[in-house]
Amino acid sequence: MPPVSRLFDFIVIGGGSGGLACARRAASYGAKVALIEGSGRLGGTCVNVGCVPKKVMFNGASIMEAIEDAKHYGISVESRSFDWGALKTARDAYVKRLNGIYENNVIKDNVEYVDGMASFVSSTEVKVNDAVLKASHILIASGGHPVIPKVEGAEYGISSDGFFELEKQPKRVAVVGSGYIGIEIAGIFKALGSDVTVFTRTPHILRHHDSIIGDTMMGEMERMGIRFEHNSSVRGIKKHDGAEFPLELRWATAGSDTEHSGHYDCVLWAVGRAPNTAPLNLAAVPGIRLNKTGHIVADEYQNTGESGVYSLGDVFGKSELTPVAIAAGRRLADRLFGGPRFADSKLDYVNIPTVIFGHPTAGTVGLTEDQARKEYGADNVKVYQTRFTNMYNALTPYKPPTAMKLVVTGPEEKVVGLHLIGRGCDEILQGFGVAIKMGATKRDFDNCVAIHPTSAEEIVTMR
Repeated sequence: MPPVSRLFDFIVIGGGSGGLACARRAASYGAKVALIEGSGRLGGTCVNVGCVPKKVMFNGASIMEAIEDAKHYGISVESRSFDWGALKTARDAYVKRLNGIYENNVIKDNVEYVDGMASFVSSTEVKVNDAVLKASHILIASGGHPVIPKVEGAEYGISSDGFFELEKQPKRVAVVGSGYIGIEIAGIFKALGSDVTVFTRTPHILRHHDSIIGDTMMGEMERMGIRFEHNSSVRGIKKHDGAEFPLELRWATAGSDTEHSGHYDCVLWAVGRAPNTAPLNLAAVPGIRLNKTGHIVADEYQNTGESGVYSLGDVFGKSELTPVAIAAGRRLADRLFGGPRFADSKLDYVNIPTVIFGHPTAGTVGLTEDQARKEYGADNVKVYQTRFTNMYNALTPYKPPTAMKLVVTGPEEKVVGLHLIGRGCDEILQGFGVAIKMGATKRDFDNCVAIHPTSAEEIVTMR
């Protein structure tokens, strides 16, 4: 029996943040929309194994830190015990509620949710289960997945996805990778009581961020007791069944042939992510091209090389952040179905703010100091920076730093970069992101009266 053929105005492959936002916006204009998702739950990485459950774990870790600080404010907390299983149960229930909310929203907005894996038949046809769906517009928003390195015994480690499946808290953890995912998870593990070692291929962490963030973050993590194995290259894992720490991780250090090893009960791979393109049968759409990292090439309007086929989010690979995918998805739907006033609708990928939920938190928007000097020339860039102790720590014996850097250019000192690290910086950044997006100058910042006593006031009082 041949597959059943069904006709839509718009097919969206992927029920993550970008796909959902685009599908719902398109349906609001009256388009007949099919949303295809093969994982069995809506929300994508962010809701299920990313931002949302990560922030729950971050909140738990932050509460543990606050309990430790309480005694310095005269507050006695009798118990400092932590139940990983209880937090996981509550967190998973919260995520499940969100999955249900997304499903209800899809139904409410008249988007047809198709549970299954999508595979292209042609540039206008997608096969799902025993049906072929047809549309003149198809969006690929299939997301990404964690990369597992090709080393011996890699299967004994877990990815960031596996972090959320842990039923018990590991005692001794090796985090391989020093991008924001590895750094966030390492901080959570440590604050909740695990012993943590981070393996990084270079002397630095968070290499794609301004040095004020990476250097300050590493110093504070070392103060917390997190160890770093710099310039390390992991060779593999050997499992010793029955041992308290059954995973023997082997690595070498740059410039030395000597192999080192350590024993852990959890090894977490945080070495990058890759786009979900394998099941899509992209060969059926000759106009689609992949770049060297395997992401689908698209232009500033999310158009791929095949007319009527679009790409955004993690599978597109530019600024792989949930709010970016949502914004790009809504603008694409506006352009395709919103009428003439949205004919040029597209997302501006410049000056996108982002936050690292590390310990401490950090936020950044715009160019790093190095990027600005490269783009504008060293003589045309000026940097303002400050380093201080948040008033929260006025009564604590340790004084973790808050550090801030403004990068400006030209005689008018236009702000082209802002980089923050310290308590509360995750919440401080959003408003300043608006100002920078509007083209604010250092003088504009100076003309804003400070709010005292806050950390944020330092941004408008730098000299």
